Amino acid sequence: MTTNQPTPPTAPLAEEHAADHAAADHAAEDHGTDHLGWPHDDRHDRGLEFDIATLLDRRRVLGLFGGLGATAALAACGAAGDSAGSTGGSSSSASGTSSATSPTSSTSSSGAVTGSTPQAEVPAETGGPYPGDGSNGPNVLDDSGIVRSDITSSFGSSTTRAQGIPLTINLTVTDAGNGYAALPGAAVYLWHCDRDGQYSHYSQAVTAENYLRGVQATDAAGTATFTSIFPAAYSGRWPHIHFEVYQSLSQATSSGQIVKTSQIALPEAACAEVYATSGYEASVGNLAQTSLTSDNVFGNDGGIYQLATVTGNVTDGYVANLTIGV
Repeated sequence: MTTNQPTPPTAPLAEEHAADHAAADHAAEDHGTDHLGWPHDDRHDRGLEFDIATLLDRRRVLGLFGGLGATAALAACGAAGDSAGSTGGSSSSASGTSSATSPTSSTSSSGAVTGSTPQAEVPAETGGPYPGDGSNGPNVLDDSGIVRSDITSSFGSSTTRAQGIPLTINLTVTDAGNGYAALPGAAVYLWHCDRDGQYSHYSQAVTAENYLRGVQATDAAGTATFTSIFPAAYSGRWPHIHFEVYQSLSQATSSGQIVKTSQIALPEAACAEVYATSGYEASVGNLAQTSLTSDNVFGNDGGIYQLATVTGNVTDGYVANLTIGV
């Protein structure tokens, strides 16, 4: 594991605002601090040189996936498309979700229900201040044990289990440069906060933990599956899950080239059900203070290409399905 552990934040959690700022192309300026006390700056990446290399390598990466190249992929970003569905069907415009059409679905070898073919590449989003990929402090990607489907507990010296309502996450990855064909053998690194809004390795109470982080290869249908818990809503952000897509497991576990960094949005109806249960009390007020359209990440389009379809209940747990193009 990389040992460049950042200095823990000193400000109390209750006094801080949102963790993730929206646009990665903001000018260098002071954005205050986030909900854990870190400087509020989304440019927690691998530097300008890395970003330029990412842009120049885009054609090469898509070529390895059998794609049509960077130009076609970037053009696809502007195409209109169907929204991912949410629990209970269409959501109101007040919550920022779009009315979803009925998708043609199929089942992957992992048991995930994949939705309609994406109509545009999933937007690139900030990885936030707590990526755990070595770009801002700790790096779990080179740790033995990070390749796993069940991410509810820490691995290594700690076996602490994150408490909360069970959530299975099925993320299906397709190639936007090749007719949105499934991408088997790619890899997904996924992470999110716990039910208290804390991020393992970063939040003061859980710096010794690495739960709610894991890497999985995509199966024959392009799906990576994770067993987790429903994340909290913390101040300033709509409930979300972070992910990075890599060309392969070996690329993911060696901090290789990232194909896509983005976020999954969770639908309001499922969030409201979960947050009415014990342990999620703080999320009730936080959810009420934001919406998909006001969120500083999903707000530009209401999360139309990032809104998962979530089914289930608080007794049996939930399943979140999202198909993306990269």
